[in-house]
Amino acid sequence: MPHLPRQGRIVVLTGAGISKESGLDTFRCEGGLWSKVRLEDVATPEAFAANPALVQEFYNARRRGLQDPAIAPNPAHIALARLEAAWPGQVLVVTQNIDDLHERAGSRNLIHMHGELLKVRCQVCDDPFEWRGDLTHDERCPDCRRPGRLRPHVVWFGEMPLAMDRIERALMECDLFVSIGTSGNVYPAAGFVLGVRRAGRAHTVELNLEPSEGASLFAETVLGPASQVVPAFVERLLGAA
Repeated sequence: MPHLPRQGRIVVLTGAGISKESGLDTFRCEGGLWSKVRLEDVATPEAFAANPALVQEFYNARRRGLQDPAIAPNPAHIALARLEAAWPGQVLVVTQNIDDLHERAGSRNLIHMHGELLKVRCQVCDDPFEWRGDLTHDERCPDCRRPGRLRPHVVWFGEMPLAMDRIERALMECDLFVSIGTSGNVYPAAGFVLGVRRAGRAHTVELNLEPSEGASLFAETVLGPASQVVPAFVERLLGAA
């Protein structure tokens, strides 16, 4: 079994596969959201400019679904929160997901690189704030009071992911990089493992239901449902610490 660090900095990248077992629709898998709606119609700045009502309703439905009482963190989310609390070093979770399941499980050192579904931001003020209800196009920003300028706080296609400077620094400084439930075909996240390898100091692990497109770049791969393989891997890590 490959050697795992006993301390140091850990960066964990999570994708849709960690939240699918909590009952959330994924975007790219067979039968996922992109098979039901064209991303060009609801997930680009151009779509929002052309038909804001359609875009708002798409995200309103996602927001309502996330707040369904049946949707809850699964053992994978809970295990990562436990790792953060117990590890003798820093654990940073970088998630491609826009849900709040990591927070609900107890993770605190967390970056949502693609934004957060339960937040909106004003296109004038640019500051995100919590929003749990439906959002209409004529809603006024509570700060600048301008109508029609609020949008979902999510990163659309053609926009730059959030906090990339902080993420890149963490990747270059980490001792262990773990990728969980991500397809490996969405950049820049798909290139994280290559950047870590070039830095030459961290062990790299993929935990996934099936090998990602970049699986060959990882030093170690463990396949299986996230709710099973993530808790087991965390146990290995904490046992080695």
